[in-house]
This record gives sequence, C-alpha cells and structure tokens, in this order.
Amino acid sequence: VMPFRQLLCIRQQKRKRQQWWPLKTKNFTEPNKLSQQNYHSLLAECLKKGCLFEDLTFPADVRSIGTGPLLQKLPQKIQWKRPHELHKNPIFYSTNKKRLALCQGLIENCWFLAAVEALTFHEDILFNVVPQNQSFERKKYAGIFHFKVWHFGEWVDVVVDDRLPVNEAGQLVFLSSVYKNLFWGALLEKAYAKVCGSYEDLQIGQVSEALVDFTGGVNMTIKLTDAPPDLWDILTRATYSSSLMGCQTHAGPTRVLENGLVSGHAYAVTGIRKVTCKHGPENLVRLRNPWGKVEWKGDWSDSSGKWELLSPKEKILLRRNSDDGEFWMSLEDLKIHFVDLMICKLTPDLMSQEDGKKWMCSMQFGKWIKGSTAGGRLKNFRGSFWMNPQYLLKVLQGNGSKRSLYSCSVLVSLIQKHSGKHRNRAPHLHIGLSLYKKKEEGPGLQEYHLPPSFFIWNAPLGQSLFVNDREVTQDFRLPPGTYVVVPSTLEPHQESEFILRIFSRKHSLRQETIYKLISLCALASSTVYIKIAEEAVALLKNLAEDLLLVK
Repeated sequence: VMPFRQLLCIRQQKRKRQQWWPLKTKNFTEPNKLSQQNYHSLLAECLKKGCLFEDLTFPADVRSIGTGPLLQKLPQKIQWKRPHELHKNPIFYSTNKKRLALCQGLIENCWFLAAVEALTFHEDILFNVVPQNQSFERKKYAGIFHFKVWHFGEWVDVVVDDRLPVNEAGQLVFLSSVYKNLFWGALLEKAYAKVCGSYEDLQIGQVSEALVDFTGGVNMTIKLTDAPPDLWDILTRATYSSSLMGCQTHAGPTRVLENGLVSGHAYAVTGIRKVTCKHGPENLVRLRNPWGKVEWKGDWSDSSGKWELLSPKEKILLRRNSDDGEFWMSLEDLKIHFVDLMICKLTPDLMSQEDGKKWMCSMQFGKWIKGSTAGGRLKNFRGSFWMNPQYLLKVLQGNGSKRSLYSCSVLVSLIQKHSGKHRNRAPHLHIGLSLYKKKEEGPGLQEYHLPPSFFIWNAPLGQSLFVNDREVTQDFRLPPGTYVVVPSTLEPHQESEFILRIFSRKHSLRQETIYKLISLCALASSTVYIKIAEEAVALLKNLAEDLLLVK
C-alpha cells in the first residue's frame, strides 16, 4: 500500500483537470444541443421532406405559456401562427440600427428586454446569440430557428419553431418589433422561454441574469446609493471594453412616475458622453426604456432647456426629439432615481486599471447536499460551516510588474442553479462566499480540507456577502499566496448545484478533498447518513482515477 504522505504528493503533482482559458471578447465556444436537438440536422430533414418544423419539446399551446397569472392576461382566442401568416414579407433580422427597436408584450420581462436592447449595441456578441445565417427565404426556410445561450456554465444551442402566439387581430401577444415584419426578437424570446421552462418563467428577474446568459461573462452590481467616487471612470472603462449594462429603478408597483420614469422597471444603458456646457463639463448617460416609449422628463430629456448650454453641433449630435423610449440624463440624476447599475463583462479588467492584459478564468462545478456539504454560513453555524465545499486558490505573480509582486486583482463569482425545469417555480437561495488566507505548509499538506478548528481561529478576508440572487460576485486585491474559497448557503441543509468561477491574471484552482475524505469516512462509520458515505466513495474514486493517471 502506498504511504499516505506519498499519496498526498502524487495528488499534488497530478491534479484533476479544471476548465480555464484566457478571456477574449470574441471567443465563443461551440455550444451543446439543448434537448439533444441538432439545428442543422433538423433543418436538412425538413427541407428534404418539404415540411415545416414543429417543436414537440416546446409545443405551440398553453403548456409553453405557463400555469399561473400570465394566463389571465391572455386574449380569449389566442392563436399560434408563423411569420408568413402574419406578414407578406417577414424578415428575420435587419442590419439597419433603427429597425432593431423592440417592444415589450404582456410578460413582465423588462429585465430580459433591457438586456436584449443592450445586446444590439455589440454586434459581435449579438451575432453569437442570434446566428445570422437564418432567414424566411423559401429555399432556406423550414420553420426552424436557433439561438445560443450561456446556461449554467456552458453554451447551449436552442432550437425553436416559428409558431408565435397572437391575438384575433394577428398581433403578437408577447415581444414584438416596432417594424411589424421583423421577427428575430420574438423568436429569441421564445428560445429564452424554452431555456427557462415557459413564457411565464420570464416574469420578473434581474437584468444581470440575462446579460450573463447572453455573454457567459461576469456581472458586477453597483448600489447607486453607495456609488464609488470613480463611478464615471468605471462607466468609461465598461463602455470602451464592450461591456453590456443595465439599471433598475426603485422597487414598487409598475407605474409611470411624474418624472417620466417607471417604478420597478429595468432600462438598458446604451451610451455615455461627457459634454462641455457653458458652466463646465457634465457627465451624461443614455438609457432606453424597453417599452419603446415613455421617457424621462427631467434635465437633459428631449424637451429640456439644458441642451441650449451646448454648442449647436453637439446639440444636433446628441439630442433626440422622438418618443422612442431612449433619453439622456445626468450621472447625478442616475444615482438619485435608480437603485442598481449592472455591468456585465466578458473580461473582468473593469476591476483593474491595467486594461488590455489577459485574464484567465477557472471554473468548478459543485453541490450543496443536505447532511454532507450544506453547512450554512459561518456566523450561526460555526460547527457545520467546515463541511461546505472548499476550493484551494493559489494566486501567482501575474505579469511581472512591480505591483503584481505585492497584490493581484482577483474576482470571485458564485452562481446557483435553479432547481427543476422551471426558472420561477422555486425561489433563489441566499448564497455567499468566504475567502480565507492559508498558511504555506509542506508538500502535500496544502491539500487538506480545512477542519472545524481553522474557522474558530481564523477570520475571512473582507465581508462575506449573502444575496438571494442567482449570482454573487466579490473582487479582492490579494498578495500572491494560498487561499481557500468557501461557497455556502445562508442556512444549513439547503441543497443546490453551483458554479464557482475565479478570474485573475494568473492562478490555480482545485477542490480540497483529502482531509474531508478521512473525516467523512469516520463520520459515515458512526452514522446512518447514506449521502455522506456516497460522497466518500465518490472521493475515493477520484483518488483512484488520479492514481491511474500517474500509473
């Protein structure tokens, strides 16, 4: 039998492979097929048979709409029709920017639509989500379309047929375009509803969720009541690095306020501009209401007298006099009237002043299991906190600069997976993450799962935030060294799958298992917890696989 310390050393040398890659704006991986549906095979089959595709996995009936309050909003005689039945000249997509304007339907999914609006300002990302080799031309048309969405750690190719719900007058019930013969938006909404479970599962959400699903990026939410002093610099870097941005007004019943904003509503951030007024510079932010109408009425709105403070050339360039839902407002007004600003980036260099340099991402999939790995937060459940999954993070000197010798920017993202097929059937758990500094130890000993005593005598770095959103992110400035990341739920015994992602210039990430394997085996021998024994067996299998790799 191999000595235990030698086993530890081998474990350290032959580590289980992890997913990591340099992050690039235009680098999208080949997607998997949702429901095992291959778009190109299905298209070829339908063209060969001369028939139109019908998606049995997301049928054109009430099952795809939902079972709750949304049904009460529907017209009495809803029908499902294809674009050719609604317009004599249907178009899938238009390269004309003015023709991309979309309008929200009966679903309360302004958060989704605001993200789609933001997407239209970044064609490289948009064309990944909405493949452009699709049309309604008779020779290429078979009633089938596909879209790409980042879904819990992987890109998936989502196939839908083009049967859309309409009222008796032939008007789309859900998302539509200002130009009635344009259908890419309505079909994208249907594909996203399929991923989420139904159209009703698109009711109520965060702009940040859809932004991440369109990019595979990482989200940062800024509370505007506590906005950092360099907020304008953050917005500037986000704009120049092709970030997608959105914001939300204060919660409350959806209604139009006297100032023209809508309470409890999401908006897309479509641009920024520093202008020179007669009294000095002014920072302006351009927003768009996904309704395609109803605009801000305050300073820098379409009818504001503030425009007279600009030069005639700049005034003509920026001012819009049409009620299309898009408007300008000052950064100060944004901080007053909006509660959250969401910024989603493919690369997290927003957190660093050193733009243009490569970051790497490591991703680990994990589970919180009742009685095994669902230990709850540290504050109230110190005795079980150590049972949570632990991940060994080694921060390395990044780019050779003097600054990286002393500290490195590290962004940690934790995403929980909604349980079941339907996005809205179960509420999000409160999730959070804790980061600990680990002392440098001898070879192999760093692989140990930290015991309960460690958390008695050691405090986490920074504040451990818990939110009931799908994703929580925290950024750290860390000296090169060894750390442990502990993702957890707020309460113990809560079960869910999760993804842990680490972004930095240079690091390594792996799950710690050796110490926990010993502890679980001992615990399983004295209790009847079958799940604990099963996890111990799984960990033993991982060890065996590593030994075979060594052999």
